Amino acid sequence: MTLEEVIGAARAGSVPALQAKAAFVSDYWAWRSYRASRLPSLSLYGTLGSFDRSLRLLQNYETGEMVYTSNYNMENSLGLRVRQNLPFTGGTLSLYTDLTRIDQFALGGKTWYAQPVTLSYSQPLFAYNQFKWDKLISPKEYERAKRTYLESMEDVSLKAVDRFFGVMEAQKLYDVSRTNYDNTTQMLRIARERLSLGSVTRDEYLQLELRQLSDSIAVNENHVALREARLQLNSLLGLDETREVEPVLEEELPAVLMDYGLVLDKASENASFPLDNAINLLNAESAIAKAKASRGITMQLNARFGLSKTAPELRGVYRDLLDQEVVGLTFTVPILDWGEGKGRVKKAEAAAEVVKAQVEQAENDKRISLYTAVGQFNNQRQLCDVSRRAAAIAQERYTLVMERFRSGKASVTDLNTARTESDSAIQKYIRDISSFWSYYYTLRKLTLYDFLSGEDLTVDYDEMTQ
Repeated sequence: MTLEEVIGAARAGSVPALQAKAAFVSDYWAWRSYRASRLPSLSLYGTLGSFDRSLRLLQNYETGEMVYTSNYNMENSLGLRVRQNLPFTGGTLSLYTDLTRIDQFALGGKTWYAQPVTLSYSQPLFAYNQFKWDKLISPKEYERAKRTYLESMEDVSLKAVDRFFGVMEAQKLYDVSRTNYDNTTQMLRIARERLSLGSVTRDEYLQLELRQLSDSIAVNENHVALREARLQLNSLLGLDETREVEPVLEEELPAVLMDYGLVLDKASENASFPLDNAINLLNAESAIAKAKASRGITMQLNARFGLSKTAPELRGVYRDLLDQEVVGLTFTVPILDWGEGKGRVKKAEAAAEVVKAQVEQAENDKRISLYTAVGQFNNQRQLCDVSRRAAAIAQERYTLVMERFRSGKASVTDLNTARTESDSAIQKYIRDISSFWSYYYTLRKLTLYDFLSGEDLTVDYDEMTQ
């Protein structure tokens, strides 16, 4: 599998990818709930079979005497209500109709009560308007959720890059250790012949023999490391332990040079970071508004207008309907709270100042991290070219030193040095390529922009939520 194939498989079915999707779906339904709260709601309500046979303590309105009266009845009611929240004012408007029947068994009769149509309105005055702040914050939270999902998928890509090159490095080290063991075995056989001729000292021969033992240990250790790396990659891709992914290295790197101005603009347009800051500031302002509203005068206007009628027969409750108008204003004026309300406001204002300072610092840190990431990526391509050439040179030198050792023109020390340099150069080359792709996908995550195609990253969110 190539790196692109591994990334595609990880984004399609890995556990982190599924977790990112589940998190977005949860945020999506929170957004749907907010939108639903701004639409009219229709509900059916009522009371069925409410039977009551008991003694109740009542007061005679003429004499004032308290007496226990037998209560023996059953109530049934049914109603339909339409309710609409008004975000601009923070009030609630309701329109409802209902019908109630009371059977009085002790008197052997029944009573019907109907409200064919009633309009009610409840309006807080000088109060904290939750609807207003939800309207400002909820859309930003949903947009942040979409961007956070894209960033989470780029995290999956970064993890795939790390696992892919982890297997590649482990595979290369295993192959190199096996080759080294074979080469050391050949050199040891040559050294044994030269030892009898006196052209190799006993010390040099023992160095080679010790190197062979070390190489045999390295083969086993690198094989275990390769197995572990493959299992980690399989875990990410959802494969069992019987599957072995062979990483295919595409050495031709894309000719991409990052421009800091473009990266900064795309990060400002696409990333979730600016929305995080905006939401934090709005929440701080909301907390101040709530503290101020709870400190001062609170009033609520309640009004109800409609028609109603009571009668012993059902058909009678819808004739000659009577008007009903109920209007009232409730209020609370704090006179002395010992500074409790003022303290809540000052606490919220202090917290808001901290949030503003944190946002400014975070924005500055973000610009620095973007500048650093651009510099790292632009330098990494040159490092990859250098390390590729260095690996080729070190390998060629090791081959030449082995030939010179066979002809007696190189020492064991020269041979060991050349081999160590070759092993280190190969390992550095793989790590440099891994860093190149890590830096690239890090910049994709920071900007949500595909620098190869020149397009913003996006997905079909509607399809995800089906």
